[in-house]
Amino acid sequence: MKELVQYLARSLVNNPDAVEVKETQGETASVLELKVAKEDLGRIIGKQGRTAKSIRTILNAAASRANRKVVLEIVEEK
Repeated sequence: MKELVQYLARSLVNNPDAVEVKETQGETASVLELKVAKEDLGRIIGKQGRTAKSIRTILNAAASRANRKVVLEIVEEK
């Protein structure tokens, strides 16, 4: 799942080297934290969150095929 998010995010942003994905295994679900460069944050979120919602939909479809639950968090650096 981590590789899928990395691939999607790197395809969308202008600075693919700044894409970081950290995976944390929880009791009920895996949590993926996505960090991108500050100027690429809007590209990942999209208008009214449409791009982020699309990424989550693809991720949930792939996770359901593997009988897993995955949560995607887009982390904004301060």
